[in-house]
Amino acid sequence: MIRIGIGYDVHRFVEGRRCFLGGVDIPYHQGLAGYSDADVLLHAICDALLGAAGEGDLGRHFPEGDPRWRDIASIRLLEEVSRLLVKKSFRVNNIDAVVIAEGPRIARFVDQMKINISRPLAMQSADVNIKATTNEKIGFIGRGEGIAAQAACLIEQVP
Repeated sequence: MIRIGIGYDVHRFVEGRRCFLGGVDIPYHQGLAGYSDADVLLHAICDALLGAAGEGDLGRHFPEGDPRWRDIASIRLLEEVSRLLVKKSFRVNNIDAVVIAEGPRIARFVDQMKINISRPLAMQSADVNIKATTNEKIGFIGRGEGIAAQAACLIEQVP
């Protein structure tokens, strides 16, 4: 059985936090607000994977307010999602994601992001694609108030 999933996440910028994207600590003058490390890219990917597996979303598995998830690195959430997929006999075939932001620029970090994402999912980094675009100065993202990410994935149930 082959299944697809989509995911979306958005977080606003705040002072005094670090900016994590794809499990990489990106040098930037602001970070992202959230209960965890607010890594929008990993959150969108986790939601895509959970959706493809018919397992709801991040909030269902890692509810805000649960102290176990406070300030957790989102790569740990991806590891938990991976365990759930393995338990249900799913293998991830590929992931395609886009980060939507006016800043920071992420091109030089994409290769490390792909490695970070592929490792817990036991897949090749070549099967993870990450793109970046701006919002053409339109809306809250265009004003530099936050970052959004979207992801799509294909998973396959294996015997």
